[in-house]
Amino acid sequence: MTRLLILGGTTEAVALAQALHDQHPQWDLVTSLAGVTRAPVTGPGRQRQGGFGGVAGLADYLRDEGIDGLIDATHPFAATMAGHAEQAARQADVARIKLVRPMWPCQSGDHWVAVDSPAGASQALQELGARSVFMTLGRRDLDAFTGLTDTRFTVRMIEPPDETLPFSRADLILARGPFTVEDEETLIRDHGIDALVTKASGGAATHAKVIAARNLSVPVVMVARPEMPGGPAAESVEEVVAWLESVLHER
Repeated sequence: MTRLLILGGTTEAVALAQALHDQHPQWDLVTSLAGVTRAPVTGPGRQRQGGFGGVAGLADYLRDEGIDGLIDATHPFAATMAGHAEQAARQADVARIKLVRPMWPCQSGDHWVAVDSPAGASQALQELGARSVFMTLGRRDLDAFTGLTDTRFTVRMIEPPDETLPFSRADLILARGPFTVEDEETLIRDHGIDALVTKASGGAATHAKVIAARNLSVPVVMVARPEMPGGPAAESVEEVVAWLESVLHER
């Protein structure tokens, strides 16, 4: 039996599991979730929670479970996991591909400020003179902005943070995408937003906020993606399925 391991936690991983189940129901699918989100959306097949114990642990899992193909469908900013997946697959001699969601296109009317870190984003907000910021970064990234004491933050997360937000002036919104452009424009207007901070995540689920910022002439501070490891990569579920069919057939 063909066995596949999907490193998941994204909408693309769910769509991939569904496509593989529909087209190849005889394949055994396992989706691994890091456990960061308490109530993740999952697709067909089995699920496992938690880490593997680094590169060596993942390589051992691939061998012990008889995995034929590894699909890294983690978030574009999960750089450590992506690197571990590439190294472990090489060590275990397992076919591996990275599913990378396409980046949002920068279009006429966009005012993007490119930075390489949350600290760089904080500096950019100071230079923009932003006073009401729509923040869509994770909780671990927020400490870089605590020096902006005159700024009010509207922070959106999927789940409530374990710790109190590190801002004296903040509104917390709990919501899971996809979002509509109309709803994002309403949020920006209602909160008087004059800057958006986001990671260059790409994908359809959260593209609306970038479009809304363009429509309302709000600058976007865009944290760049980390470098992706080498090896095969694809931007769509269809490409991944075709690659797996080709590679697994050859094997």
